[in-house]
Amino acid sequence: MSVPSLLAVFAHPDDESLSAGGVLARHAAAGARTAVVTATWAADTLRAAELAEALRILGAGKPRLLGYADARVPHSAPGCVRFCDAPLDEAVRRLVGHIREFRPDVVVTHDAYGGLPGHPDHVHTHRVTMLAAQAAGLEQLYPDDGAPWRPHALYLATHPHSAVPALRDVIGVRKAVYSVPDGQVTAAVDVGPWMEQKIAAVLAHRSEVERGALPGVIAGLPPDARERLFATEWFIRHASIAAAAVQTELTA
Repeated sequence: MSVPSLLAVFAHPDDESLSAGGVLARHAAAGARTAVVTATWAADTLRAAELAEALRILGAGKPRLLGYADARVPHSAPGCVRFCDAPLDEAVRRLVGHIREFRPDVVVTHDAYGGLPGHPDHVHTHRVTMLAAQAAGLEQLYPDDGAPWRPHALYLATHPHSAVPALRDVIGVRKAVYSVPDGQVTAAVDVGPWMEQKIAAVLAHRSEVERGALPGVIAGLPPDARERLFATEWFIRHASIAAAAVQTELTA
């Protein structure tokens, strides 16, 4: 059975490695087509170069950047509007173009909380992706942006309540932490065999390591702690996107 192609859509460079790096590496290793769309940062920035290295490690092709500015870092895309302030229809159209060009079986993005930190760019990426995944399959929407394509499944990267205490023990209490009841998680993927690639991709975001963001915390952990905390990736399957007779799953 062929492994489904996978398009990940995340807000910032490093989100792809932290939230779905293992799944991306696993699908690529099985011969599936994989790619990543990143909502923020311009192509000629340091973080875009770091993203390119992370995607090379994960086997996910070259960066696909929507080119908006990070909500909290204006210089991330000089002269461009913040992602959260961009016209919604424009952002959806840009993402529809990538979906139609890549034609993925599965789309992965942030959950409705925007993952653990609840960053506004993460939340907005969730909204835009939900709309774009539906719109991409409608031939009368954005007819100049490619032939219609409807992904077979949409998965939301998340964390169950039960995983939060262990994470807090290591990374400390950092602002609010958003998680979902364990029963809402529909896929818990063991990415242990791909941990080396996942961690290497996380650490490829060197500027985030240096400033002490989550990649920097991970850089300081011993291998056993990394394995314990990051060898499972959790997802919620969003049922409304799936065609009635199709069951397309993440490799678990």
